[in-house]
Amino acid sequence: MWRCGGRQGLCVLRRLSGGHAHHRAWRWNSNRACERALQYKLGDKIHGFTVNQVTSVPELFLTAVKLTHDDTGARYLHLAREDTNNLFSVQFRTTPMDSTGVPHILEHTVLCGSQKYPCRDPFFKMLNRSLSTFMNAFTASDYTLYPFSTQNPKDFQNLLSVYLDATFFPCLRELDFWQEGWRLEHENPSDPQTPLVFKGVVFNEMKGAFTDNERIFSQHLQNRLLPDHTYSVVSGGDPLCIPELTWEQLKQFHATHYHPSNARFFTYGNFPLEQHLKQIHEEALSKFQKIEPSTVVPAQTPWDKPREFQITCGPDSFATDPSKQTTISVSFLLPDITDTFEAFTLSLLSSLLTSGPNSPFYKALIESGLGTDFSPDVGYNGYTREAYFSVGLQGIAEKDIETVRSLIDRTIDEVVEKGFEDDRIEALLHKIEIQMKHQSTSFGLMLTSYIASCWNHDGDPVELLKLGNQLAKFRQCLQENPKFLQEKVKQYFKNNQHKLTLSMRPDDKYHEKQAQVEATKLKQKVEALSPGDRQQIYEKGLELRSQQSKPQDASCLPALKVSDIEPTIPVTELDVVLTGHCERYAFPGSRVPWGN
Repeated sequence: MWRCGGRQGLCVLRRLSGGHAHHRAWRWNSNRACERALQYKLGDKIHGFTVNQVTSVPELFLTAVKLTHDDTGARYLHLAREDTNNLFSVQFRTTPMDSTGVPHILEHTVLCGSQKYPCRDPFFKMLNRSLSTFMNAFTASDYTLYPFSTQNPKDFQNLLSVYLDATFFPCLRELDFWQEGWRLEHENPSDPQTPLVFKGVVFNEMKGAFTDNERIFSQHLQNRLLPDHTYSVVSGGDPLCIPELTWEQLKQFHATHYHPSNARFFTYGNFPLEQHLKQIHEEALSKFQKIEPSTVVPAQTPWDKPREFQITCGPDSFATDPSKQTTISVSFLLPDITDTFEAFTLSLLSSLLTSGPNSPFYKALIESGLGTDFSPDVGYNGYTREAYFSVGLQGIAEKDIETVRSLIDRTIDEVVEKGFEDDRIEALLHKIEIQMKHQSTSFGLMLTSYIASCWNHDGDPVELLKLGNQLAKFRQCLQENPKFLQEKVKQYFKNNQHKLTLSMRPDDKYHEKQAQVEATKLKQKVEALSPGDRQQIYEKGLELRSQQSKPQDASCLPALKVSDIEPTIPVTELDVVLTGHCERYAFPGSRVPWGN
């Protein structure tokens, strides 16, 4: 479902003087990038963009700058922070209405060469021409994301050029579609007497994915709980539907979805914003005019009564007890994820309900011994426009389905009546506060992933980042109303009619049935071929094999020169304090002291 490359390697060096630790007068300045960003004013015009908002987010050591591209309406968020591991991402709202896997296949195909960089697989070719710390692409249910990160300014410009050209000006050659998506081809492409079969990178990838029972369950859960629009289909592609996609449909999907008016740009780190805006405008956005993309996901129509579905899967040959292979879950539709405080509250509530051996659902379900583990996708899921909560068990006997349902209902009733222990709530809030202060070397990647879904549905990504405000508001709500969380459980779980009960049991003939459906589809495709079609398939197979084996000229791709690279390893200074027999280290970008 994604393609990954790159390497990570950040060095932190500590300097101790005279063989013992002492308090240094030097202080690491974590505000330089933030202060520079705070100089922007509402309405400032910068390389075709207009500044809409400048906000300090002190709890994350950053300044957020929101902009809009004047000619296309493209949205832009820059998070200025004194972090050398700078990150860029561009995401598109991709809302397929069938299960042919068009956004997933497109994600693969745009990475097969572009107008400026026509060599095949430029991502892979850039690995030895770049100092990237991350390169990737992701297909989600309703968006596609292309991020990279690097510490080198020239490398950032090089990678940005490759990413912009790949996403906005891909070649989308028919041979690349056949290779990455699907094709009919002889088992042995050199022998036209061998049978015709389905092939393709995404086709084979998704065939593998749909042998995973947890994946099958999670996919059905989303499709059944949100049946009205794009979430009713498989964005990655159903292997039985992928062969219905045409090359023309792929190109049309790119034209309507990979447009600046449907794009959200994100940059993070200490590199100057102006350079990013200039390059993005000149190399991509200046070549487009604004359109009105029809990609908005409408709200799911709420149900007036709960629903139930039963599905099947393949048997688990590794199951310790073959008679206990059933999965059951109960799921509830929750509010729109763009309501950031409600989403924060429900995510926290989910942790209280399901995380750790002291949580109510752990005690009720796991300790019951009825199953082997929680069902897939347990807890709060905020990756769709409207979130949902799911809880259940896997590895149960089919006869215990009603028992598990009763345990879930009883647990909800008990939480509504008794609530949660104060110390568990406080421990969870403290954990969140610590996590805010402990920020990893891939912090930019975490941030772009964190805001992607909310921003994708026109939510405010900056509000989402103000975790300190949300924590303070949550504490205030609890103080003013001690039953605040109990009322949420009653509202969203006990009295919620948009409730799905999904069960999955093994079928010994499941894989045989799937193979038979695929064989029938293949037979229909083959029987519809004329002799001319067969000859063309044979010739295209030979052409594809020749293309794949041909050495690629990567000279068109940008590369770093020795002069672009710092000759010395940067040293990260630390504040070191000796307290008794304990050394305490203050790391840049972190408010969490470390001891030795």
